[in-house]
Amino acid sequence: MVFTAALPVVGALSFPLDDKKKLAVAESVALKWLDLKTRGKIAGTTWGVPWPKGVLKKDAGLILEDKSGRNISLQTWPLAQWPDGSLKWTAHAIGAQTVLPDGLVLKTGKGPGNASQIKVSDYSDFIEINTGVVSCKINKKGSTIIQSVSRDGNIAVQSGKLVLQVQDKPENEPGESIRTELFEGNIETVIVEQNGPVRAVVKIEGKHSTGEKNLLPFVIRLYFYEGSDAIRIMHTIVFDGDENKDFIKGLGIRFEVPLKDELYNRHIRFTGEHEGVFAEAVRGLTGLRRDPGKMVTDAQVGGKATPEVSTFPPTVSKRLDYIPAFGDYTLFQPTPDSFEIQKRTKPGHGWIQSAYGGRSSGTAYLGSPSGGIAFGIRNFWQSHPAQIDIRNAQTEQGEVTLWLWAPRAAAMDLRFYHDGMGQDTHAKQLDALEITYEDYEPEFGRPVGVARTSELSIDVLAETPSNAALTEMAASVQNPAQIICDAKYYSRAGIFGGAFSAVETQNPLEVKLEKQLDFYFDYYHKQVDQRRWYGFWNYGDVMHTYDRDRHVWRYDVGGFAWDNSELSTDLWLWYYFLRTGKQEVFRMAEAMTRHTGEVDVHHIGPFSPLGSRHNVQHWGCSAKQLRISTAANRRFYYYLTADERVGDLMREQVNADRTLREIIPGRKIGQEAPKNDPNAELASISFGTDWGALSAAWLTEWERTGNEKVKNKLLNSMRTIAGQPHGFFTGVSTMDLNTGKFIIVDTKQLSVSHLSAVFGLAEICAELIQTFDMPEFEKAWVQYCELYNATPEEQKAVLGQSLIKLNLRQGHARLTAFAALRKNDKKLAERAWSEFFEGVAGIKNPSQKLNHIQGPMVLNPVDEAEDVSTNAVAQWGLAAMQCLAFVGNELK
Repeated sequence: MVFTAALPVVGALSFPLDDKKKLAVAESVALKWLDLKTRGKIAGTTWGVPWPKGVLKKDAGLILEDKSGRNISLQTWPLAQWPDGSLKWTAHAIGAQTVLPDGLVLKTGKGPGNASQIKVSDYSDFIEINTGVVSCKINKKGSTIIQSVSRDGNIAVQSGKLVLQVQDKPENEPGESIRTELFEGNIETVIVEQNGPVRAVVKIEGKHSTGEKNLLPFVIRLYFYEGSDAIRIMHTIVFDGDENKDFIKGLGIRFEVPLKDELYNRHIRFTGEHEGVFAEAVRGLTGLRRDPGKMVTDAQVGGKATPEVSTFPPTVSKRLDYIPAFGDYTLFQPTPDSFEIQKRTKPGHGWIQSAYGGRSSGTAYLGSPSGGIAFGIRNFWQSHPAQIDIRNAQTEQGEVTLWLWAPRAAAMDLRFYHDGMGQDTHAKQLDALEITYEDYEPEFGRPVGVARTSELSIDVLAETPSNAALTEMAASVQNPAQIICDAKYYSRAGIFGGAFSAVETQNPLEVKLEKQLDFYFDYYHKQVDQRRWYGFWNYGDVMHTYDRDRHVWRYDVGGFAWDNSELSTDLWLWYYFLRTGKQEVFRMAEAMTRHTGEVDVHHIGPFSPLGSRHNVQHWGCSAKQLRISTAANRRFYYYLTADERVGDLMREQVNADRTLREIIPGRKIGQEAPKNDPNAELASISFGTDWGALSAAWLTEWERTGNEKVKNKLLNSMRTIAGQPHGFFTGVSTMDLNTGKFIIVDTKQLSVSHLSAVFGLAEICAELIQTFDMPEFEKAWVQYCELYNATPEEQKAVLGQSLIKLNLRQGHARLTAFAALRKNDKKLAERAWSEFFEGVAGIKNPSQKLNHIQGPMVLNPVDEAEDVSTNAVAQWGLAAMQCLAFVGNELK
């Protein structure tokens, strides 16, 4: 059956907003909370807002109001610009809110100013941040990062340090002993990245050190909001060790907590699951042989100060010293499905099993009715093994350690999973690729340079929180409050190449497509949990291909295991979020962005800053490529949240072209680096996955900073691609890495890959055409879009020969749709929908059928979808959304 589509009346790319619509957009933007269940107070939040080209001038003022018209203190800064100097994205932050504001509207105008502001003081040895509620001193050197955090003049937390335990063997071997080294984070640089008035950010960099040996470079960011009692911590480590000798046994952050109250007024709390809380006192007064009275026990259980000890019954008061004081507690989450809590009185004495559970929300409290700290690890159970320790709570100096890798778990083992099986030549490696789809090469499967970012939070509280209040805090740690725009506004703003549209329900066929999009997302969202795609190094990724014989994903089969962004899974999720605004889509895409940008990419070392192709281990494949590390996959999260760490990741990619001189993508099939010209630094760059990634990095860097050198490099590369004999069909050329100019090749040969356009190239080219006026580049790209899926006769008429061995026809339907939009060609629009619905090299007859499989065929009950692979789903989803965006909703 042939489906046709009417071209839209207004296209995000082909028609600018008229002046009246521009005025309406500029005057106000409605905002909402990502999670409609967000409740209680918030510690502050940051978000991004897009603007159509020419709408918001750089000097325009912006204010934020709630539905009552109340002005909310706002900090605003630019994230990206359009070529005309108008703002493309702005970032905004609000401070702590005791009552969640609703009906938020961002307006142009000048606000009354911030009545209260964060205060940042920069001294010679430390930086002090005062939010108006807490004051934090951050050292500039040494191993103590956080000197102290005070509230009302009283120190609540001090001596905040990074801690690392490393052993020389993964486990005890018979007749051998394990040597363990203890490291502390040593500060090298401290920078204030923002200094208010609403939001302050401090960046600390350094390495873990024993004094003689350095290991694991770190980046710590501390976030503060006006009026907030909380400090958000972003913790990043980069692995630079020898995976055969350096086995991480424990990784975390440690604080000291001064304690003054009586032992029976010192409270311990751990959050479990289903809003459950483990709540005890260091010295318990309940369940005793002699009853202290209801007022006493109610106060202790409720976290309140007990009556004076003089009012206790003498049968209790004179025997308090005989009641054990439990000073040490541990919450340990070894798997995604189980945790345990143990306690003991002090070192040298046995542990007592206190509680068990499934999935702890990873927040705890140590303190008293006169104050204390709550502390939490985001994605606690999802990033197992995790652990929270409270020590010495029976003394005047308690200690808290938030373990991102639990020392009670087995040591971290990052060694490659096989011995190479004799693959000592490129010929053997290519042959092995034919059986397991794994691209192996000795020394290329090492983890050197991979990173991991974790999020933590500490709250300095004036009193012991109620159990309900603590579970709310835990919920805010796990799902921080986030503000977003409406999906229709995102669509109208013309961002990200206009490659999506908001959901419409008038057309039955679009409704059908939407239901299929929903089904695919829901399936993968549930597969994450059913298949337990969790763990410190795994959380955020999905698997590549399914094994129907074993009823499992091919977790142990070479290139079929972890997906590592293959065929733009990240883009599928982010465009689907922009189209729908769904909270669960945002959170899954967020976790994927954190993972694929950190774990799947080498940030230091010989492969930096390239990413690794899909493999059993995230860093295991020898194909180190820009298509995985591409900034195209990170831009969404950065612009929606203004996240500084993701900004770092994108900046890493700006000079990635130089690595391609050393790590030659086609080295196994004879590709060599070009010889340098005395006046130029040269590299062979493909116009597909390589240049698509580079152009995304250069575009992003220019629009963030206005860097003219980067912009000129980008424009030069665009212009010289357009100047090739066959434009994009030329496929590859040598680039001068200093100027971005490609050498114009003298060849009639065509070079086309089905992978060229499916790792973000299509979306970035759409945005480049949207951003810069370069007719020759648009002509070259539209030609590629029109001819890739064209008939051999049509290809030959233009190119002189037809294209062969092309694949992913359904996924490339979105290129045909883009060509139809730019040429205003109804026949091309009809062809795009035909290509999509024919499903060649894609999903021909999408199904929503699930087969529920349970024992004895599988270990645990699971759902199987029919004919689903991650690559096919991602390409189907992107093609569906972009055909809808580019060639209209009015399908016939």
